[in-house]
Amino acid sequence: MQYVVSSEVVKDGGSSLVEVRLVNVSVGYGNGDLILKNLNVVFTGPGLILILGPNGAGKTTLLRTIMGLIKPLRGKVFVNGVEVTGNPKVAGRFIGYVPQLSLMTQQIKYPITVYEFLKTAYRLGGRTESDDRIKAISTFLDLNNVLSSNLWELSGGQRQRVFIARALINDPPIIVMDEPLAEIDPKGREDLANLIGMLSKRKLIIVTSHDPTYFIRYTKSILLINRHKYFYGQASDVLRSDRLAEIYGVSSTHKLGDYSFIHDFHVCCR
Repeated sequence: MQYVVSSEVVKDGGSSLVEVRLVNVSVGYGNGDLILKNLNVVFTGPGLILILGPNGAGKTTLLRTIMGLIKPLRGKVFVNGVEVTGNPKVAGRFIGYVPQLSLMTQQIKYPITVYEFLKTAYRLGGRTESDDRIKAISTFLDLNNVLSSNLWELSGGQRQRVFIARALINDPPIIVMDEPLAEIDPKGREDLANLIGMLSKRKLIIVTSHDPTYFIRYTKSILLINRHKYFYGQASDVLRSDRLAEIYGVSSTHKLGDYSFIHDFHVCCR
């Protein structure tokens, strides 16, 4: 399927420059265990930032910190120069969120149609005239035929498109996605990765993943992280055997084109 990033879909965020800056960020819990330590990175967009690392590396914790849902023990988070540290209300002005499907399907599946779901998200953003926006987003994401369907009766791929639609509905300049290809069949993964790649031409897309192969051709920069250790830069600088071994704690890598990869059992044995 061919996707075109319609100006009607991304009209407000457009392709203007956007920046997320983390300054000396350390995040931990009550037992004193630090998940992230002295993290200093700057994500700039439009473009796709890919966050890689093993289970328990702190990837989701990092996303929640960027969105203001977790307040770091030390350090600050800025979006376009505005401090959003521990403040989801302020961060929400800039960021749309696509959660892990596996986490969402564990929640209470209250009855709601796709149309109602998107309309509620639009109005929570302070807007009232929702039908034209929902139509544009649904056409872009090929959701027109399921607008009257119960959200929880959709396939995994369709449901993920709905969550992407919700993230886009109020047109934030940044979209944060936590394992957006999880629980999706291989063909659906390829389609969604292409869609996300097209969106990254107009927005800053921050994506966590266990398998970079679907996103690598769209990726602007990679953050390779495992709790206190991290490497950040272009794929050619980050996806090296020595750095992968240091982050993943194993020495077995394989080559795909110009890059080295770790076989991540979270992906290959799902």
